Amino acid sequence: MELNENARVDTSQVDDRRGSGGGGGMGIPIPIGGGRGGIVGIIIAVLVALVGGGFGLNAATNGGGSEQGDNTSLEQKCSAEDGLKQLDCRNALYVNSIQAYWRTAMPEAFGEQYRPSKTVFFSQNVSTACGAADSGVGPFYCPADDLVYIDLSFYKLLADQLGAEGEFAQPYVLAHEYGHHVQDLLGTEAQMRRQQQRDPQSANALSVKLELQADCYAGAWAKNATGTADDKGQKIFKSITEQDISQAIDTAEKIGDDAIQQRSGRPVNPDEFTHGSSEQRKQWFTKGFTTGDPKSCDTFGSGA
Repeated sequence: MELNENARVDTSQVDDRRGSGGGGGMGIPIPIGGGRGGIVGIIIAVLVALVGGGFGLNAATNGGGSEQGDNTSLEQKCSAEDGLKQLDCRNALYVNSIQAYWRTAMPEAFGEQYRPSKTVFFSQNVSTACGAADSGVGPFYCPADDLVYIDLSFYKLLADQLGAEGEFAQPYVLAHEYGHHVQDLLGTEAQMRRQQQRDPQSANALSVKLELQADCYAGAWAKNATGTADDKGQKIFKSITEQDISQAIDTAEKIGDDAIQQRSGRPVNPDEFTHGSSEQRKQWFTKGFTTGDPKSCDTFGSGA
């Protein structure tokens, strides 16, 4: 993967709340067995929520406000000549690419206009319209305020604990979360929640379908990412290689529910899956990438 050093990083698509102190109080509850105390509990918690809806965050409605960040430092850093050497600037540019893709792809594929969403960079804890959250939640999308949230230190845990060290794991994470934003805009997420309420026994299976669709949307973006450009028409990516796509697929496999259950020392139980097995996540990301068409991502109609 090679980013175009001439592409402008649009930091207005990011809300930098690092160092703001976040929203205190209790974090968003994590519905998994066992406690979350100690580093092992936190790692397992992050593994369960990784690259997904954040422990059921998509359904959370426990209120809470959201403060505004200050992008002054980020903007100065990213406009510097060596800005793309910085983790936060690269991630801001990934967000730019993902949203540039959906501005075109969503009306073409679904006949609906895309509404941009900001990504909130936070550290340690943050206040959201879905409630208070901390870094242990991992990246998530909150449909109550239409924002993506991430503590960028998460990528180190992703590499250290799961071995997903490739750079392309990062835009894959973000593209998956923006897949949830697209689902929110299209009404897919709300429809899935209603189905869960009508059929609680199918709640996990429906959650899997939602997550796999977001993986597929991430694959469709990856296929088209080299065609995305900044507001001046500069291409954002110079190249995306087969190795980059392999890194995304490797990450998808390592965050499958079965792999996570095994890593946490629990027996593999498909009835507890919420994000899909390693094979399913690989399959649907690959389908999105192979077709490059988000219309091919109908996990709800495929029996996934």
